[in-house]
Amino acid sequence: MPPFGPPTSAHPLPIPWDEITDTSVKHFYRSTSITGTLDTIPADDKTALPARGGCVVARTTIYDVATAAGVSISTVSLALNSPARVSPATRSKVLEAADALGFVPKQDAVAKARRGVGRIGVIAPFTSYPSIARRLNGILRAVGRRSLEVVLFDQESAAQSSSPLLASLPVTGRLDGLIIVSLSLDEAVADRLTGLRLPTVLVDVRHPRFDSVHTDDAAGGRLVAEHLISRGHRRFGFLGEVQESDAYVSPSQQRLTGYRTALAEAGHVLTDGDVRLTGHGLASACAAAKRLLSTPDRPSAVFAADDTLAAGALRAAHDLGLAVPGDLAVAGFDDSELAEALDLTTVRQPLEESGHAAMELLIQRLDQPGTAREVTLRLQLIPRGTS
Repeated sequence: MPPFGPPTSAHPLPIPWDEITDTSVKHFYRSTSITGTLDTIPADDKTALPARGGCVVARTTIYDVATAAGVSISTVSLALNSPARVSPATRSKVLEAADALGFVPKQDAVAKARRGVGRIGVIAPFTSYPSIARRLNGILRAVGRRSLEVVLFDQESAAQSSSPLLASLPVTGRLDGLIIVSLSLDEAVADRLTGLRLPTVLVDVRHPRFDSVHTDDAAGGRLVAEHLISRGHRRFGFLGEVQESDAYVSPSQQRLTGYRTALAEAGHVLTDGDVRLTGHGLASACAAAKRLLSTPDRPSAVFAADDTLAAGALRAAHDLGLAVPGDLAVAGFDDSELAEALDLTTVRQPLEESGHAAMELLIQRLDQPGTAREVTLRLQLIPRGTS
C-alpha cells in the first residue's frame, strides 16, 4: 500500500489537495494500488476529522478483507450480511480478517466515526416472544432522559437457530455497548466480543466473561410442581418448546428439569411420554396438548413452559370437553397480559426489571470496566383460576 499523503495521478481528488484544511475536510482519502475512494461524511461531524497536522486515515475496503481471508468479495458480503449461508469456518476466517484490518462496512462508516456518543444495541427475538417487549420496556425506562440511542436487532428464536447474527454484528463498529436477550452465546462469539472490547450485558442467559441478569428457571419449574402437588394432583404433564439444536440448554429445558426433579422428590415420575415439545404458537401448542390429553392415562395437571403454550393447552381442554380446573389444571410461565386475561396460574418473571437492570449494568460498564457481575432476580408463583 502506498504511503499516506497527497494524491498521485493514479488517485486524484476532486478538489486540490492544498485546499483541504481541518475545517473543510469532508472526505476520507484512501490511496491503494487497487482503487481510490472518497466516502462522504457529515461536515459537522468533527469526530470524523483528522487531527491538525495529521494525515487522513486509510479506509479498509471489502477487497482488502477478501484478499486477507483468501475468499471472494461475494463470500465476504455473505459472511457479514447473511452468515447462515456460509460455513462456520469461512465465516470465522472472514470475521478474523475484518477485525484484524479494522474493516467497517461502507454503510456504517459514518456511524463508526460517531462512536462514543451513546449508541446501544439490543439483540433479541423480538418477534418470537411477547415477553421480550416487556424486557425492552425496562431497558427504555432505564435510559430515561440520558443521551442514549437504542438500536434494535431482531433475531429469530434461539430454539430455531444458532443465532448467526451475533457473529457478524460487532464488526460493524457502530455500537458503544450491547445487550443480548434470550439468545445463546457460544465461545467464538464471546471471544469476538471480548477482543473488540465491546461492553456487553446478557439477559436470560449467562457467560462467565460478561455481566448478566437472569432468573433461576429450574426453581420456577419447582414452584409449579409444588403448587400442583399441593392441589392434590397425582398425574402430571409438561408442554415445552421444541428446539433445533442441543448446543445449549434452553429456559424450557431448565423449567422441565426443575419440575421433574421436584415431582420425583415427592414420589411422582414424569416419563418422556408425559412430555410434549412443540413449536411456539397457539395452534401448535393446542395440537400438542390434545395429543397429550388424549392418552389413556392422561395427566390431571399440565405445566406449560410459557403462557402462550399454556393458552394452547387451555384451548385443547376446551375442545376436548375437559373442565378447568375440575378435570385439568394448567399452569404457565411469565405472567403476561394473556395470563391475566385467561385467569391463568403462572410464574411471574420480573421482565421489565430484568431489562432495567441490564441497561443500568451496561451504563456502569461503559464507565468502569471490571470483572463480570451476575444479578439474579426472584420468581413468584401467581395462583389463579386454572389450578
